[in-house]
Amino acid sequence: MSTDLSTLSYAKYGKTNVRVFRIVRGEAGLHTIVEYNVETLLEGDIATSYTEADNTVVVATDSVKNITYFLAKTSPHILSPEKFALHIGTFFVSKYAHIHKVHVTVTQLRWNRISVDGKEHKHSFYRDGDDRRVVQAVVDGTKGKQSLTASLTSGITDLLVLKSTGSAFENFYKDEYTTLVPVDDRIFSTSVDLSYTFSDIKLVAPQDDKKLEFQVPLKEGDVGFKGSVWDDSVAARARTATLEVFAVDESASVQATLYKMAQRIIAENDGVKDVTYTLPNKHYIPVDMKYIGIDNLTPYVNFFFSILLLLPFFFFFIPSLPFPFTFIPDSLGSGHLPSQYHDTFRRPSFRVLRIGLINYLFDSQ
Repeated sequence: MSTDLSTLSYAKYGKTNVRVFRIVRGEAGLHTIVEYNVETLLEGDIATSYTEADNTVVVATDSVKNITYFLAKTSPHILSPEKFALHIGTFFVSKYAHIHKVHVTVTQLRWNRISVDGKEHKHSFYRDGDDRRVVQAVVDGTKGKQSLTASLTSGITDLLVLKSTGSAFENFYKDEYTTLVPVDDRIFSTSVDLSYTFSDIKLVAPQDDKKLEFQVPLKEGDVGFKGSVWDDSVAARARTATLEVFAVDESASVQATLYKMAQRIIAENDGVKDVTYTLPNKHYIPVDMKYIGIDNLTPYVNFFFSILLLLPFFFFFIPSLPFPFTFIPDSLGSGHLPSQYHDTFRRPSFRVLRIGLINYLFDSQ
């Protein structure tokens, strides 16, 4: 079979799912931990390993794993996924003459300190969410080993959020294919994927013989440090911006809310040049309970506020009940409530239920 019509256009290879867990022991028994999954892919003069079965140009993927472990143990930048990714990439490009570009992805799992008596414990932690911090770095030595550059994108994936009101979707385009009903109050829930890309990075090539050195060119207080890839507080600001805007924005649409999130990240971090959000809807659809005489499609807030007008009068008859509470008109009939609640706080014309029970029955949005 003739091979003249085929050519290798592009190739990279490496090691993925290298699990790293590091404890950094500080003063007075204070431990700081990080857990990463690391992927390192190498690109360069490796075509003959594919076209001629020439393994002499292959840095074994087992070696890639071992180097990842070695740098995880020795790098002073292990607690910063951005710096650690750049350190890995810089090492491979500098160490191996035929490797010209390295792609490193560091995925960080969440661990937060356990609080005991209001104080953070020195060496005990808990997993407080399934969202992960993701860093993707490309270290480029194609212009020479002394002229290293990098690009880096950081962000969050699978950050699940929900707000029970403060969201609407109306005035959208309608035609013969439209079946969606406009809503002025709805549950807004989504799994946030956020990525933000830093301005192009110039790296300092390592000067030591083993190529283990990694220099951070900017320190806190230097011009250009704040909001740059060297500023470890960018990730916290981006996360805070995402959560706070989501919470307080009176959302007219998912698009409008995510745009405000991105605007804030850009405004607060001078070194971030672009921001990308993916916010897929997580739908919560109210159950139509008209078949048993209950309106479960009207937003609960309207019912609650009308009942509040009666609060002073009925509180006189039930002074022993703790707040919060609300009332369900007896006209609903006991047959419309779950059997275990039929006789809860019975009164001549009203039954009193804790707020959680009324939400169970009436919170439709």
